[in-house]
Amino acid sequence: MRLVRFQVEGRSACGALDHDEIEERGDPARGGSGGRTMVHPLSGVRLLAPCSPGKIVAVGLNYRHHAAEMGLAVPVEPVIFLKPSTAVIGPGDIIRYPGMSAQVDYEAELGVVIRDRVRNIAPDEVKDHILGYTCANDVTARDLQRKDGQWTRAKSFDTFCPIGPWIETGLDPGNLLVESYLNGERRQSSRTAQFIFPVNYLVSFISRIMTLNPGDLIITGTPSGVGPMKPGDEIEVRIEGIGSLKNKVR
Repeated sequence: MRLVRFQVEGRSACGALDHDEIEERGDPARGGSGGRTMVHPLSGVRLLAPCSPGKIVAVGLNYRHHAAEMGLAVPVEPVIFLKPSTAVIGPGDIIRYPGMSAQVDYEAELGVVIRDRVRNIAPDEVKDHILGYTCANDVTARDLQRKDGQWTRAKSFDTFCPIGPWIETGLDPGNLLVESYLNGERRQSSRTAQFIFPVNYLVSFISRIMTLNPGDLIITGTPSGVGPMKPGDEIEVRIEGIGSLKNKVR
């Protein structure tokens, strides 16, 4: 099932996408499926970011070849950091190039959306607490990341976390193709089978540090091939079994 958030007739709503129609429902990451029961053509709505996370927990260096291209050692535990909820934008929204950076990079990633409130769960329990998966772009001001020696400023600008176009439920995340395309040219390509830490381990590990709430988002690391974008570029994240997330840079 594909779960969407969308804007129609001047209001925001949630629903399930079936082919080219959306059945309006309540927000599954906010307690239920009640509310209006209406059907909208996909062509008649604007898709929004598919969830509104209270927090975004990001994982760094989760592919060996990306760690190598960054000149960093392969981690023995997941390297995690936070992105603010204000960084989230949806499909078709604009990535704003901040004036204080001279190098803004794309990073294609698999996003994991949490279903319910969880704390201290074991890896074999994780599947029951995942709502689904989405495409994500961990946009990064690379020059500021190098300058600061830590990642908060570089990862946290408004618009630096495009996600979408929807949440795909019932997906096996074990071996999905993850790609990015800059202006139609493929720049990244790998499979989630190459993760150093798989999804169930990551969610369990993070849940032992902080409580995860419904709608929270975990982005799981990027393959090698990251690189800069400039104003006017279009960046696309494609993930097998989910779809395509496109955003332009301005």
